[in-house]
Amino acid sequence: MTDQQLFRNADRRKDPRIGAKVGVKFSVQADAAKALNTFSVNFSAGGLCLRTRIPHETGDRLALTITIESEIFELKGVVAWVKADVIGIRFEDVSQRDRERLEDVAKVLAKSYPPVP
Repeated sequence: MTDQQLFRNADRRKDPRIGAKVGVKFSVQADAAKALNTFSVNFSAGGLCLRTRIPHETGDRLALTITIESEIFELKGVVAWVKADVIGIRFEDVSQRDRERLEDVAKVLAKSYPPVP
């Protein structure tokens, strides 16, 4: 699957995506004991994209621990889309403080990593 196929809905996104790898620990909220560690394919202040070998369905609720630029975020997310072994996660119920922190980190990353179309 090409990047163009994966990211063709970029014009609908509220937040620009950055081609940065960030550390992510995630689990289905109902089963936090089975948390997985991975890295994102890309990141934005509103969500991220992950490759995973574990099947997920659109609408799955996830608990996320994300480490970006020495900042740690404990967030909730929902699987917005699934394409093969790649899932798009939209952050949900983000506090104003965390939203501002995510935006600040995204600005820093945007200086070093390319934007994702």
